[in-house]
Amino acid sequence: MPDNKDSKPKKAADQNASVNTSETKQTKGNILLVDDDKFLLDMYSMKFTALGFTIQSALSATDALTALRNGFAADAIVFDLIMPEHDGFSFLQSLAAEKLGKNAALIALTNESEDGVKAKALELGADRLITKATMIPSEVVGAVAEEIAKKHRA
Repeated sequence: MPDNKDSKPKKAADQNASVNTSETKQTKGNILLVDDDKFLLDMYSMKFTALGFTIQSALSATDALTALRNGFAADAIVFDLIMPEHDGFSFLQSLAAEKLGKNAALIALTNESEDGVKAKALELGADRLITKATMIPSEVVGAVAEEIAKKHRA
């Protein structure tokens, strides 16, 4: 007889933060993805996972901060600058204030192309800003891998 206890609906918090981990495989690194667009989160999660990264996804800056406070050791934090509730700029400020993600490469994603946006993100601690429209997803994955490698060399 099938056990139905696993068929219960997930709580909202469970749906907002998901993790793909593998205890047995060596991974290329831990990536925290933060974007309010579930389609983009899922797409980037698939791309990174296919290349051997461990992914923690968060639909908001609040969920991402919770994951970090709960001990997720990110090698890179890839986040959208424009999100409801807390934008990427306030997310960077929270990371600095709480000393979270200190060893992680901080990579901002945006559709904004203004120099002022880039300057502000870099000033607040981002290691790199990627304009979504200028890179295909596989190039974003490559750029994140480069930033992780730079952090490990430093």
